[in-house]
Amino acid sequence: MSKTKKTAKQKWATFGKVIAIIVAVIALIAAVTAIVNARVVSNAKGFISRINPVEYDEQLVPEERNGYTTFVTDNDLKVMQLTDVHIGGGFISAHKDTMAINAVAAMVAQEKPDLVIVTGDIAYPVPFQAGTFNNKSGAVIFATLMERLGVYWAPAFGNHDTELYSYYSRDSIARLYSDREQFPHCLFQAGPEDIYGSGNYVINAANKVGRITQSFIMMDSNSYTDNDYFGIKWKYDCIHADQVQWYRDQIENLKKVNQGMMPKSCLFFHIPLKEMQDAYFEYNDNGFKNTEDVEYMFGQAKEHKLVVFSSSKNEGMFDACKELGSTQAMFFGHDHLNNISLKYKGIQMCYGNSVDYLAYSNIDKYGSQRGCTVITSHQNGEISIKQENYYQDKYIGIIEKETVSMDDYHDDAGQLVTEPAE
Repeated sequence: MSKTKKTAKQKWATFGKVIAIIVAVIALIAAVTAIVNARVVSNAKGFISRINPVEYDEQLVPEERNGYTTFVTDNDLKVMQLTDVHIGGGFISAHKDTMAINAVAAMVAQEKPDLVIVTGDIAYPVPFQAGTFNNKSGAVIFATLMERLGVYWAPAFGNHDTELYSYYSRDSIARLYSDREQFPHCLFQAGPEDIYGSGNYVINAANKVGRITQSFIMMDSNSYTDNDYFGIKWKYDCIHADQVQWYRDQIENLKKVNQGMMPKSCLFFHIPLKEMQDAYFEYNDNGFKNTEDVEYMFGQAKEHKLVVFSSSKNEGMFDACKELGSTQAMFFGHDHLNNISLKYKGIQMCYGNSVDYLAYSNIDKYGSQRGCTVITSHQNGEISIKQENYYQDKYIGIIEKETVSMDDYHDDAGQLVTEPAE
């Protein structure tokens, strides 16, 4: 009897030792990985320190007016949209992160925008591609880059910026972006705490007599829904009803600030609205020809399968824009191979060129989708939009550009996964 008990105790002791060894190994791996990744971030900052600040003839400095961050000018305002930069911030992604930094720096230095708006997925803390769960690393690297460039910028959150398994929450990254001492050129505002999302805020352009010429409205399109916590089923979220009400309130307040005149506005977020999917399908079903409600503007849709990966939910954002009559255009990202723009029921909806070198397998070897979008806001409230590809000669980084194919994207198995819109 005692021998049996002793054997059982020995088995439990052996089991405990095995568990202890496994825990110790995991802890050692985690510690080594953390040290290595800290070095990766340090190296990225070292690379960024070699980049020259943007040289402006006379840089516009925003000021606070009527409770809004405002660029005051009687000239055009130049805005650059970047999207889906996807900086991993880990030891696996270090080389591709350098290419992304180089691309962003080259485009910003050449274009000299007054404001850069980033429509989500700055960070990409997917461990098997980045080598880290630390989403703050990618955020810090990008914010450091923009501060080095000396360019004012405004981010909106994407679904990958704060994954469920990431170390840091949206509120934590929001506090990072809001740190004006560390990043004085970042114009991010967390926005109201009693509605969905973080980073619902407004930046204005106004002339010297005080009239708002354009409002740039950043919104959080959130992440995933329907218990798809990791985004595996592509169940993407949307802009929620309380955010729509916040938008309505902002437009009404902007109208008051603008002495009763409805200002023109542009909306920036990450995940396209359901109406973008509706517009594309209507355009597609009509043989890629305009319809009564859809007008093709520019670009292509080359994503696979659904083409437009919007939320299946719709809580009224587009309808509010249509009803109030202020917002003339919406800019978003999320679908890295799309840069198409369609005008739907009078509102222009635009995918931005992506930067991504990391998230789509083999994407670093393809280049037709990589670049930026330049938006010029004129004094009369109208806007001009131009898509710019990174591989033009005018964009010169501090290291040589990689050689890429301008053919349709294939994944790393060599499979064509695009569905051209033309």
